[in-house]
Amino acid sequence: MTKKKNYLTCDGNQAAAHIAYMFSEVAAIYPITPSSTMAEYVDEWAAAGRKNIFGQPVFVQEMQSEAGAAGAMHGSLQAGALTSTFTASQGLLLMLPNMYKMAGELLPGVFHVSARALASHALSIFGDQQDVMAARPTGFALFATGSVQEVMDLAAVAHLAAIESRVPFLHFFDGFRTSHEIQKIEALSNDDLAPLINQEALKAFRDRALSPDAPVTRGTAQNDDIYFQAREASNPFYDAVPDIVEKYLQKLAIVTGRKYGLFDYYGDPEAERVIIAMGSVTETIREVVDHLTAQGEKVGVIAVHLYRPFKASAFLSAMPATAKRIAVLDRTKEPGATGQPLYLDVKDCFYGKEGAPEIVGGIYGLSSKD
Repeated sequence: MTKKKNYLTCDGNQAAAHIAYMFSEVAAIYPITPSSTMAEYVDEWAAAGRKNIFGQPVFVQEMQSEAGAAGAMHGSLQAGALTSTFTASQGLLLMLPNMYKMAGELLPGVFHVSARALASHALSIFGDQQDVMAARPTGFALFATGSVQEVMDLAAVAHLAAIESRVPFLHFFDGFRTSHEIQKIEALSNDDLAPLINQEALKAFRDRALSPDAPVTRGTAQNDDIYFQAREASNPFYDAVPDIVEKYLQKLAIVTGRKYGLFDYYGDPEAERVIIAMGSVTETIREVVDHLTAQGEKVGVIAVHLYRPFKASAFLSAMPATAKRIAVLDRTKEPGATGQPLYLDVKDCFYGKEGAPEIVGGIYGLSSKD
């Protein structure tokens, strides 16, 4: 598909806000570094009357805290309005209770998170992925991007996949390193993305909206006779997410010419040593791979995009069969764990497989220590 390209010089936060504005009818916001400018852009555009993909300005409401923003988002989604928010670090932690509710009720909201360190022995405003990893059990799909162009492209996939799958998405990128990095990128427009929306799924979402004209009971208290079964009933929705994301990645490639996968491999097709990571570091590793392959070394890198749900078969397909040694880089720290989250997921993929490669894990870049 040939179209005139529209270029934009912007940072990661503006790219995420640009896409979020298109797909949102409501934005429930509260500022926190380094995510604040995403909400500021959306608020500014709404005040100027900019139209979203549905031909309306976004309704923006700043709450009293991130907990309030998450609660407002939950209620807005239950009322049938596509809703987004923007946060990081301690702000994301305040949203966790409502994230469990949104995921449990299969509400297709999207969080855009400029991933940031958490306050432990000390507070830090700088980037890592500790906050995102704290959200792993909530039931949100976790979707990683590593450059400003990836933010523009894959934020759209997060919104499109959430609408179709009914699973809420947390789209994240590294605080400051990507959120504030300025690049010249191709900007996507309403006209580019509107045809990709699953209108049937969108109508079904709106039809499920709470209404006094058709009252239903939701959010009940359940006892041991039914809670377990009801909790397991969402499994098919999560099983479908990777294929839905892959479908939209393929549709996006037709629009933009840029191809992405759930896991993107870069390097020698017969690599013996492979690094696995998420986020902005993958851009740096690609430079290293280019340097080493030019010297004849067989190396490569896998950039993880869809981290949750983790599709093991897609990961193994991306991994060269020749790999003998794998290094997994986690930008988080879970004290007392036998390993960090991504490392344990990778090890699990190879568990019990004959001739499995040697796998080591490492922590890097806490509080933007690059």
